[in-house]
Amino acid sequence: MQKINIISLGCSKNLVDAELLARQLERAGYRVDIDAERVTARVVIVNTCGFIGDAKEESINEILAQVERKRLGRLSRLFVMGCLSQRYATELKQEIPEVDAWFGKFDWKNLLATLGKPYNEAARDERRLSTPPHYAYLKISEGCDRGCSYCAIPLMTGPHRSRPLEEITREARQLAEQGVKELLVIAQDTTYYGVDLHGRPLLPHLVDKLADIPGIEWIRLHYTYPAAFPVDLLAVMRERPNVCKYLDIALQHCTDHMLQLMRRGVTAKQTRELIHRVREEVPGVALRTTLMTGHPGETPDDFREMISFVQEMQFERLGVFTYSHEEDTYCDKYYRDDVPAKVKHDRATEIIEQQRHVSANFNLRRVGQQVRVLVDRAEGELHVGRTEIDSPGVDPEVFIHAPGPLDTGSFQEFTIISADDYDIHVA
Repeated sequence: MQKINIISLGCSKNLVDAELLARQLERAGYRVDIDAERVTARVVIVNTCGFIGDAKEESINEILAQVERKRLGRLSRLFVMGCLSQRYATELKQEIPEVDAWFGKFDWKNLLATLGKPYNEAARDERRLSTPPHYAYLKISEGCDRGCSYCAIPLMTGPHRSRPLEEITREARQLAEQGVKELLVIAQDTTYYGVDLHGRPLLPHLVDKLADIPGIEWIRLHYTYPAAFPVDLLAVMRERPNVCKYLDIALQHCTDHMLQLMRRGVTAKQTRELIHRVREEVPGVALRTTLMTGHPGETPDDFREMISFVQEMQFERLGVFTYSHEEDTYCDKYYRDDVPAKVKHDRATEIIEQQRHVSANFNLRRVGQQVRVLVDRAEGELHVGRTEIDSPGVDPEVFIHAPGPLDTGSFQEFTIISADDYDIHVA
């Protein structure tokens, strides 16, 4: 049985695509590994990301690394798919001719045909999970209609397309039957779910249905959007015990000047009102957000207000990235990339440092509390897990000091005994 390596780069949405493709390949008779660290197969598929400059650079570097393996005779066939390939295939074919074939983000049928295999329509929703077996990402839609000034995602994924609710719940039940206990709900914009199908947001209804599925103990919401936020979701989060008191909502900025330039469709006042409403209606909720520094037009005053915003809002989880000028976006057409690179990075560093203090203070207040921990893995003499307010791969971890072995994928009750700036220790 021939082996294929899929190297999936970028976000969790890309990872789901890789898992769907992996199952198609397995159905076609291949052994498949989704792993960027241990690449041993003679056929490799690189699933690329093209969101911002750093992600594009990572994708190009990975392709070139596999080209070198091919030059050394360790690789016979190299295929590239995903967002970067979707957007730049023509240019990349000329620049890197060693790649055997380039495919778009969803062009799996042609990829399989190139391998001489048919696409299995009956298995189109089946996945070969690459995550630990107790959690899985659940993608509820594709594409995006928002039109933010800086974002190239709609150019690669197209307009928003919600999956039918019945299809999503069927997949969730199948995952639960396989032993999945935590669903991480993802999309380019989860809060827009259902608008294209029924003219109104259906995320609250969908989450309520997912909460009914036996075996699902945590449902975690990612990639929500502040404009036209479906506030009915808050009651579902508050009342359903297996819906995590955790909300990932990308704000990007906090001043009216910048939110208007970014075309975010929300004001500074509305942003603050939404944050306060979420915390009021869902007691104990943890908010995760991302902010951007260096967008065209960002002034020192805008940035100072963002620092104050971070201090004021005390986000439990926060990430920062610097603006990347992307071709064919609104920014590319109408704005000049006028914030120097060093200023962008210095501003991001200052926000990260401010958030470090916020996170440290938050963790110190938690010492002595009892927490429910999902055990993810063993690491040396310790086990590592997460609480309800920690999402895998992006949030802090819990280091478990407990005698004897613990079952991976089990839920355990512990007391927080100490805390670092980001991680906590329990026993």
